[in-house]
Amino acid sequence: MAIEDRLRLLLLAPTGFFADYGCHVRIRGQAESLQARGHKVLLCTYPGGRDVPGVLSVRPPLWPRKQEMPVGSSWLKLALDLALAPTALAAALRFRPHVIHAYLHEGALIGSVLAQLLGCPLVFDYQGSLVEEMLDHSFISSSSRVLPLLRRLERGINSRPAVLLASSKHAARLVTQAQDLSAVTVGTLPDSVDPDRFHPPLDSEQATLAEVRQGLSIAPTNQLVVYLGLLAEYQGIDLLLQAARIVVKAAPHLRPHFLVMGFPFVEHYRRMAIDMGLSGQVTFTGKVRYEDAPRYLALGQVAVAPKLSATEGSGKLLNYMAMALPVAAFDTAVHREYLGEMGVYAPAGDAGALATAVISLLRQPADAARRGRALRQSAIERYSWSHAAAEIESVYRQVMSASQSAS
Repeated sequence: MAIEDRLRLLLLAPTGFFADYGCHVRIRGQAESLQARGHKVLLCTYPGGRDVPGVLSVRPPLWPRKQEMPVGSSWLKLALDLALAPTALAAALRFRPHVIHAYLHEGALIGSVLAQLLGCPLVFDYQGSLVEEMLDHSFISSSSRVLPLLRRLERGINSRPAVLLASSKHAARLVTQAQDLSAVTVGTLPDSVDPDRFHPPLDSEQATLAEVRQGLSIAPTNQLVVYLGLLAEYQGIDLLLQAARIVVKAAPHLRPHFLVMGFPFVEHYRRMAIDMGLSGQVTFTGKVRYEDAPRYLALGQVAVAPKLSATEGSGKLLNYMAMALPVAAFDTAVHREYLGEMGVYAPAGDAGALATAVISLLRQPADAARRGRALRQSAIERYSWSHAAAEIESVYRQVMSASQSAS
């Protein structure tokens, strides 16, 4: 039997899709770009989130659509997964997918059962360690008695797919070092970006950007340092605010202002900034819709990446890069993988060094602009969604061919 040109793809996303951060952007970008290549996509996801025009989704019934979905590890996810599993099964029986593409470990676990029942291959979109995420979110402690059990569960899930696609080379190395995956093909599928959506501001957009800045009560003479992502300790937000205080005190002549965009815990960090004496130098926007992100990022002169996680990806970097923003980042393997020599780095966890990196970019606008242009070019050449879709499609063909040969 020939492998079809147009595939039916069941995407399992155990998260409140669509929300404006991280893995949601990855899922959306992949779904839209695969559909653009002619494939039929059906997304099974949690009840929360908002529908994306053009992406067909199914959600568990009898669960309030407006209920806030958890971000990160949560006991509520166990109930949501129990609701998602039968919904995904019913959808799969109707849809009869050629390939099941699962996100997050919960999705891979559900997907492995469906793949066995339907006799189709499973591709696991691996975005970091399940257990390490729980530790990062302080959901469990390193001394927890259930930790060994959870690690065994994670290893079992990792061994189930035909292909495991890690979001970075570093993540691929970590997962293969952690266990024997000789029966699983481990590949790398970096986060990506739409460089037509995220691009440096045009002259025709300057009036609109001035209105956005005015609406945020930020003076036109301020130089903006921008951050867009989740607000949490493991994302480095506490350290970002410490760095902001150092920058403001050390370089007041540069008129620095920090624009911190994202959620949750907005009020927590706003109070922290006030307590640190930064009420006039840091603006919190709260959640920014994905569709609005480019114009907010366009206000920035410098972007900052303070994330500390050693296992997760850092998709926000691709948005910064496509906007031609120079980036000050903590020196992690994932940040190095994307930014290369064009990033300006600080030792991970060192707020003072991060402040120095920010100041160096603000003080040297010509060098900062050179770095930004190079980063955008890299995003266009290596990290576009169309490029990612072609790689995913190739993986699908390989796993389908192997599945048919085995049968």
